[in-house]
Amino acid sequence: MSNLNDLTALALPSGHSLVADETESRLSLSLEGQPLIRLRLIREPELHLEVDERFGLPASQASWAACYWLFARDPSCQQLTWRLEEAPTEALLSGLLIPTDVAGEYRCERTLFWQLPQPWLSQSTTGSYPQQRVISGGKRHPLRPAKPRGEVYRRFDARLGAWVSLRTVEIENDLTRFNRWQNNPRVASFWEEEGSLQKHREYLSKLDADPHTLTLIGCFDDQPFAYFEAYWAKEDRIAPFYDADDYDRGIHMLVGEEAHRGPHKVASWLSALVHYLFLDDPRTRRVVAEPRADNAKMIGYLHNQCFHCEKEFDFPHKRAALMVLGRERFFDRCKLA
Repeated sequence: MSNLNDLTALALPSGHSLVADETESRLSLSLEGQPLIRLRLIREPELHLEVDERFGLPASQASWAACYWLFARDPSCQQLTWRLEEAPTEALLSGLLIPTDVAGEYRCERTLFWQLPQPWLSQSTTGSYPQQRVISGGKRHPLRPAKPRGEVYRRFDARLGAWVSLRTVEIENDLTRFNRWQNNPRVASFWEEEGSLQKHREYLSKLDADPHTLTLIGCFDDQPFAYFEAYWAKEDRIAPFYDADDYDRGIHMLVGEEAHRGPHKVASWLSALVHYLFLDDPRTRRVVAEPRADNAKMIGYLHNQCFHCEKEFDFPHKRAALMVLGRERFFDRCKLA
C-alpha cells in the first residue's frame, strides 16, 4: 500500500496526471507538466488556502484540483477554507464551494466534494432520469433508465496505489471467468451457484434482461478480480423485509481472484462500489446488503465501511443480516483517497 505522506502525484481518469510540490506553507500543482495553481497554506487552527497565482485552466477547475489533492493527501481532513478576492461563481453553483459568514471566505467540505460526480463517473443518466411510477412483478416503483454499457466508474486509489474501476458484464468475454469464480469452493459456500458454463450463461442473460439489476466487473489496474450485482431494492425480494425507498440500491459481492482478497483491497473496492451507486443517482438514500448471517468476515468488512446491521431476517434460502449504509453517513465518514 502507498504511504500518503510520500504522495507527489495523482492520476486522473482522463489519463492526465496531477503533480504537486507541497511544503508546510505552500502548494504548487501542475497538470501534465503545465503549471495549474500556486497556493499559500495556513494550517492553524484549520487549513486555509490563499491563491498566489493561477495558470491556464478556469478557476473552478484549478480549485477542484487543489481540493482533490488535499483531501486525497489527508483522508482525515474534513474541510478547506478558501480566501478569495472574487466570488467563485461556477464553484458555488456546482457545490464545490459554499459561502461562509466571513466576507471573501468560502468552504469546501469533504462530504460535498465526494458527491460531485465528475470525473469519477464515465456515464450516468440515472440522476436526471424523470420519475414515472410503474408496476412490475406486482410491485409499484419508479421506471428505471436503460442500463449503461462499458465502464461506469474509475478512480485512482492513492492509498492502494492502483486504479479501481467498474464496468458492466460482457457475457461473451466474462462467462468463463464468472464460471471459474462461481465454482471456487470458497465462493460456492456462500453463493451456492456453482455449475456449468450453460447454467451461468443463462444466469447472466436473465440478469442482463432484468431492468432492476446491473451486473458489474470490478477491476484493479484494469484486471478483473470481482463480480458485483447492484439492484434497485424497491422491486427486489428484499423489499418486504424493510421500508425500502424508491431509490435504495442493494449489492451482492463476489471476489474471484485470490490475489485480491484481504481487508485493504475490500476497503478500496467496497468504498468504490458504494461511491458509484450514490453518485449514479443523488436520490439514492441508502445502500443495503444481505449477506448470510453467519458470514462474519463479510459483515465485519461492511461494518468497517460504516454499514450497520439493522436486523437479521429469514429469506427462503438463508438467514440474512440486513446491512444498511445511509448516504449522509457514507459521505460524512468516507475515507476516499
